[in-house]
Amino acid sequence: MLAYLIRRLLAAAVMLVVIVMVVFGIFFLIPKWAGVDIALSFVGKQADPAAVEGVREKLGLGDPIYAQVWEFFKGIFAGRTYTGGGDSIHCAAPCFGYSFRSEQAVWPVLTDRFPVTLALALGAAVLWLILGVSAGVLSALKRGSLWDRGAMVVALSGVSLPIYFTGMVALSIFVYGLDLFDGQFVPLDESFTGWFGGMILPWITLAFLYAAMYARITRATMLEILGEDYIRTARAKGLKERTVIGKHAMRSTMTPLLTMLGMDLGALIGGAILTETAFNLPGLGQAVLNAIKNQDLPIILGVTLITSLAVLVANLVVDILYAVIDPRVRLT
Repeated sequence: MLAYLIRRLLAAAVMLVVIVMVVFGIFFLIPKWAGVDIALSFVGKQADPAAVEGVREKLGLGDPIYAQVWEFFKGIFAGRTYTGGGDSIHCAAPCFGYSFRSEQAVWPVLTDRFPVTLALALGAAVLWLILGVSAGVLSALKRGSLWDRGAMVVALSGVSLPIYFTGMVALSIFVYGLDLFDGQFVPLDESFTGWFGGMILPWITLAFLYAAMYARITRATMLEILGEDYIRTARAKGLKERTVIGKHAMRSTMTPLLTMLGMDLGALIGGAILTETAFNLPGLGQAVLNAIKNQDLPIILGVTLITSLAVLVANLVVDILYAVIDPRVRLT
């Protein structure tokens, strides 16, 4: 098991380096090759040439490519000092860049908004796992029944309806219609009750989409597994149906679900843009949307790296859980 973990950690470290290089290339090298002056995106097209040259000097855009990549890597682990135009700005580690549009380091902006996005993703994940997996298992066990047909119709609706539509419907019914919630986000350090009340609808809205997908996948996987020889053997040996389903069938069903969970949860930690926008949550999704509108490149770059790191970590955790659920994975 230890050797398996070491291999996965080394692979994750190599992948992280590759991700950083690819992201750097997308945001800094490709625009340069396309003839786009990145410095103008920081100071505006009507800026004074001296100001543009100052920003270009601070960002090191005139340095060789290898030097720019090295400074970017070094900034993440050791911090970075931007000098040029007669002044200097220090960005402490981990430095994901410095927004010259908002005059803020990117990392504090990300850490300030990250807890909101993390709470949204984890809360919704708990709901969609409980509801989606339970509905899928019951539909597989009651194949062709009224429950099965009704659950799959609801699941199909959840997959088909855009999340911004379900978010608006939820606000219209539960906030403006029934007045059950105020629809306002309250920071956790101000009031737990207010925070919890403000997160319920976003959790339900986001979970509705994913629970529908997980229900369909769980049902299809469970039906396939229930037809396997080892399930028939377990039943023929006289094992209780609860043991057959809970210990044998569910264990095999969890493998594809863990793969989906790792990808979905990692992506959501990078920012559930539509959900955060619909409910006005100050998370990473809203931050990157505002950055796109303002052409704030360092914020977009930072959120992209956080998303990539979240997906990488989530998949690493999934690999470890694979080894726990299925010991045969440790041999690969």
